[in-house]
Amino acid sequence: MNHLIAINWSNVGLQVGQLVLALSILIILHEFGHYITARWFGCRVEKFFLFFDPWFALVKKKVKDTVYGIGWLPLGGYVKIAGMIDESMDKEAMKQPPKEWEFRSKPAWQRLIIMLAGIIMNVLTAFLVYAFVLMIWGEKKIPADSLKYGVHVVDSTLYKMGIRNGDKIVAVNGKPVEDFEKLFRAVILADNLTVERNGESINLKLPVDMLGQLIENRNKDASLFLEPRIPVMVMYVPDTGTAYKAGLRKNDRIIGINSDTIHFYDELKNSLLEHKSQEVNLLVSRDGNDINMRTPVDSEGKIGFYPYGYGNFVQMDSLGWVKLNVKKYGFFAAFPAGIKKTGTELVYYIDQFKKIINPKTGGYKGVGGFKAIGSIFPKYGWDWESFWRITAFLSIILAFMNLLPIPALDGGHVMFTLYEMISGRKPSEKFLEYAQITGMVILLALMLYANGNDWFGWGK
Repeated sequence: MNHLIAINWSNVGLQVGQLVLALSILIILHEFGHYITARWFGCRVEKFFLFFDPWFALVKKKVKDTVYGIGWLPLGGYVKIAGMIDESMDKEAMKQPPKEWEFRSKPAWQRLIIMLAGIIMNVLTAFLVYAFVLMIWGEKKIPADSLKYGVHVVDSTLYKMGIRNGDKIVAVNGKPVEDFEKLFRAVILADNLTVERNGESINLKLPVDMLGQLIENRNKDASLFLEPRIPVMVMYVPDTGTAYKAGLRKNDRIIGINSDTIHFYDELKNSLLEHKSQEVNLLVSRDGNDINMRTPVDSEGKIGFYPYGYGNFVQMDSLGWVKLNVKKYGFFAAFPAGIKKTGTELVYYIDQFKKIINPKTGGYKGVGGFKAIGSIFPKYGWDWESFWRITAFLSIILAFMNLLPIPALDGGHVMFTLYEMISGRKPSEKFLEYAQITGMVILLALMLYANGNDWFGWGK
């Protein structure tokens, strides 16, 4: 962005706080699914922990047969079910004869339910959160054809592929797109686009590695690679900044810089980038009058103000730049709508996952860890609507990832249990031990890669 925003540790701390709270809620609910079903089937649960506790725990308390606690390593959580080969790798206990209250003594169908319960709990969480979000804040859509000034192409990659500022994207893969959020998502997965430019319909074919190119060339100052194109209207100018001292005020509309005419925010941004560390003449429209003022541009190409509407669709709707449609659901209607929303988000994530694991797309370059996840939360204020929407989507991701047939994940245990139910042969405990170790190594490697990609761009 080209306006003044102070990036400081309080912003980072806000995102970290939201991330920790969201993951804590989802981990506890996921593990509670395993816990409650294990109890139902008569298994003894020895531990229930939020986060991992190698060597020591921050908090722990034993209640009857179970130790409840919070670990110091925030990489997940776990329940330790007696008689189960899991991340605790308690080999000594497994050498003893099976007890009736142990996991390994239970029928395969009960063990299968226990292993699926965490995943089911995350899906139910997503469904319930979406239902209440739709009930409280409603379903928000911005029709793609309501963008008065078309799109602003933030990313140079899309510009190279033929999309221009002011284009109206009317179809993706030949299908009309109902709202801007779906447009943004659809472009990531698209093979071709249809845009309207100066009254003419143009078809654009996108390369198979477009996702990889977007990741490599992403604009770190922007959260999206496509944004609604907006005029330059000043919402706020800090009175300690140089722009204020130069005379810039709220509701001013910047219409010129030096000898260049400015209609849109992207034009101002590009012009200021060409005048880094220089002074420029601004032409400002205020109450029907044109005012000239001179202001310095900093080394990042910024002059120090907040524009109206940038990322705020409610403001843009009030200014007539887009049309924001909000549909609120009643109590009974919200639940089927929540189920539909959960299904839609799950399908979208699966399609995205396919892109990521396909080497041709280059999507693996964008795999991120905790830093990437935290960055999707709002950084300039706590927004409960955004928090719960993101938490619900993370719950879907957690459910899907845990279902993958990787030993050490729920999906790995499910895979071995299904094999036992179909073949009638139970894998040996020694095999399960080795599989668990292998799975833990795979997960550790993936975690190191994802978080290394966050900080060092290993995938590029």
